[in-house]
Amino acid sequence: MISSKELLEQTGISRATLNNYIQLGILPKPNVQSHAGDTAGAARLLGYFPDDAVDRIQTVQALKAKGLSMNLIAQELASTDALLGVSDMSYDSELAHELESVQFASAKAPESRKATSVSPKKHAMQSSQGMMLSLDRLEQPAYMLNYNLELTWLNEAARTELFCFTTPPAQSSERNLFELFSRPESKLSLNDQRALANLHLHLASARMGKESLTKVVMAADPDLLDLFVDLKFQTKAQEQQPSSAITELDLIRTGPNGLPMLYRVYAVYFREGILVIHTASDHREDDLLAFLGKRDQVIQGLLSKRLPVMTPLAVLVADLQNSVRICSELPPDEYFELINQIWSTMSPILRKYTGTHGKHAGDGVVYYFFPQPESNYLFNAIACADELRQAMRKISADWQLRKNWLTELQLNIGLHEGQEWLGSFQSANHVEFAVLGDTINRASRLSDFARHGSIWATKNLVSRLTSDERSRIEFGVMHHSVENGDRFVLSSYAQVESLVDLNDGKLDKLRDIAQLAVTEIRRVTASRQY
Repeated sequence: MISSKELLEQTGISRATLNNYIQLGILPKPNVQSHAGDTAGAARLLGYFPDDAVDRIQTVQALKAKGLSMNLIAQELASTDALLGVSDMSYDSELAHELESVQFASAKAPESRKATSVSPKKHAMQSSQGMMLSLDRLEQPAYMLNYNLELTWLNEAARTELFCFTTPPAQSSERNLFELFSRPESKLSLNDQRALANLHLHLASARMGKESLTKVVMAADPDLLDLFVDLKFQTKAQEQQPSSAITELDLIRTGPNGLPMLYRVYAVYFREGILVIHTASDHREDDLLAFLGKRDQVIQGLLSKRLPVMTPLAVLVADLQNSVRICSELPPDEYFELINQIWSTMSPILRKYTGTHGKHAGDGVVYYFFPQPESNYLFNAIACADELRQAMRKISADWQLRKNWLTELQLNIGLHEGQEWLGSFQSANHVEFAVLGDTINRASRLSDFARHGSIWATKNLVSRLTSDERSRIEFGVMHHSVENGDRFVLSSYAQVESLVDLNDGKLDKLRDIAQLAVTEIRRVTASRQY
């Protein structure tokens, strides 16, 4: 007998391909046996195959090289087996693979279970005639996590089988995965909780650094830190590499019948988070894999179905000063060229600081910054605003040289923080995030208050930075005095009503923030966090 590990190493195929060969009847279902793991006290379940499995796979590879389809290869091998008098190779045992990521001594697979096989021809017919798979038609438990490991979307199967709540908690902090699994309502055993925690730590570690993931776990359940021993964290070099399309892991947890069951878990990584789907390991998931391969459609669907949540955030509102006059001075094609240049320049900067697109309102933009495991979202908003200002100065200089005009292009930016409801609006081909509440309104008013390309932030936002972060920001308020002249007072704040004449009819809309304490961001030193 040869183990699944040895078979994969000698043939170079993947576990997904091995599973496909088993489902097609090319290889028998493995004989599952316990095997001592490398880690003390941990038990592994290994699938063992007949000694000729390597030769059989090599035959398959030779036939594939000749251009034969897998269905034809399976039929050819089945005919050969019949001529040679080879009996049915299926074992009456639980289908399992080597569990490289989920290992617990107390988690055991069922001793045996009759597997129902589906012929390749019948399965192909079902796939071709069935309805095209979509998020709404997923029957398997599926859910989306952000990189704070907070639940942002789930389907009905996940709600009833895994999380067991009527409605998800409103606060983002209460949607932490580890806390959801440990709730009494989830009815998960301690072994299942730990197995699920270990699975998601492996998934998260592929995209997060150790320090960031440690912070998330410490806030939820420090007892899980002992699971870090087997994790392989993302390196800086890997951050620049493209994400693999689909990650597959095996998981043993209690099934619907109350007995341990082996699941195949699929994960797809997006900038916005991780989509996770649990499937029974003895089911072929060709349609699911084909669906998950359509990344743009999947993430569009996920974003449109994102659960409304009460979350901390910072809001950046930026508006092009004198846009009406600039529009009148430029030919239409050049004005559109300018606005598109501004937006295209801003986009990578906003992505760099993990800004989330809110909406374009005329010549202005709204972006949201949410808590991140890798950095402080409040500092990200300020550092992003400063970099946007620098980029706009370069664009302005280029257009002044090009047009030989004196007009200076300036972005007026307002920043505020708060805790608000986040949701999304969807059209036929566009998803727009929206925040309800005063945070965005006050940031917008601050953008109206800012002039000449300045950046203004509220005292609430700046006060919540760490001392190290504040030390890298030059901020304060310019005070005007006839007797003493103008004086910029560092590290200070002032109410809006003390800085402008609200009796001026043009400034009437600033009355909404008259008593808001604000400060001007003059400069941000080289940032280490984004």
